Amino acid sequence: MSDPTIVFPLYPGVTHLDFTGPHQVMSRIPGAKLIVASAGAADIEADGLTFTGLADLSKVEACDVLCIPGGFGTTAAMLDEAFMADIKRLAAGAKYLTSVCTGSLILAAAGLLKGKRATCHWAWKDQLKPFGVIVTEGRVVRDGNVITGGGVTAGLDFAFTMVAELAGETLAQSIQLGLEYQPDPPFNAGSPETAPPEILAAVRGMMSGAMASRQGAAEEAARRLETAAT
Repeated sequence: MSDPTIVFPLYPGVTHLDFTGPHQVMSRIPGAKLIVASAGAADIEADGLTFTGLADLSKVEACDVLCIPGGFGTTAAMLDEAFMADIKRLAAGAKYLTSVCTGSLILAAAGLLKGKRATCHWAWKDQLKPFGVIVTEGRVVRDGNVITGGGVTAGLDFAFTMVAELAGETLAQSIQLGLEYQPDPPFNAGSPETAPPEILAAVRGMMSGAMASRQGAAEEAARRLETAAT
């Protein structure tokens, strides 16, 4: 695809690596236009960094790739009717519907993943089920024009997959080499299956506070979809 337009919709509470990682990789596609947008062009604070000079999401007319990052803010974003209306509007004309981490919950809440295979961060995968998603293991999962990445760092694997899709494997591999992307983590604790039990328990404990509210938001968003369909 020549000169693709790629839109990253941001919202309060987004995880910045979910979009800065893919943005860094995909910004090296020749001719690509990358738009980072928020509701009302508002500044977005994310884990101590503030992103400013953003586009107004409601004024972004169209895109080829809609890439939705995740974050704890997905709980509120799924129920923000104005934000979700813009997601649905842009998705209607996009060639690719994509996400990183819990961004897939927003795609699901927009009614875009029913009956589709998709993934998410390991801790939140069950929250895709109320939307009729076929929850699938994998760093990057594809179902037609829907391409989803797992938790946070999977955004890089997702991004190289997208570069190959949009501009070919030669460019994707060249960018990979240019960025020296050759992961070699110091610990084998990157998944529930490999992390020491005490580490897994501690991380589950840290996330437990958000679990109920996000589950409630997912169920409410799914209910709204059902109501709109009737």
